[in-house]
Amino acid sequence: MGMFDSFNIAATGLTAQRLRMDLISNNISNATTTRTPEGGPYCRKRAIFAPVNVRPNYKSPLVPERIDSGAGRGVRVVKIEDDKEPFRLVYDPFHPDAIKTGPQQGYVEMPNVNIVMEMTDLISASRSYEANIMMVNNARTMFAKALEIGRTGA
Repeated sequence: MGMFDSFNIAATGLTAQRLRMDLISNNISNATTTRTPEGGPYCRKRAIFAPVNVRPNYKSPLVPERIDSGAGRGVRVVKIEDDKEPFRLVYDPFHPDAIKTGPQQGYVEMPNVNIVMEMTDLISASRSYEANIMMVNNARTMFAKALEIGRTGA
């Protein structure tokens, strides 16, 4: 693992968690939006993560192919998808978006956003972001210490 690999891995985590926090804040801000340009209520969005599959540039010929060093390569956002949970129905016959006819007459389809779940996800994303920041700071300190040892040790 090279010197800057740890920074690159942490950077992928920072980018992914930042996007996740942006999606969560968008979900929270649209928790009561009953009419969107696409029609219907706002649909909760979520990010799907996957590991970064990048082969290392160099692998020693002495190490068998089946043995992996276990070093991570980071994470990436594969896609942003709509949550498949059904919309909530709230009885409000005077709402402009209330269903006009049928067995659900007077009900309003509300977004499938659960504020408690969103806040829990936001705390999780924030903690993951902080962990990646801590990783960058620790790696920077470690590399600075190694340079200091190299200067005084020679």
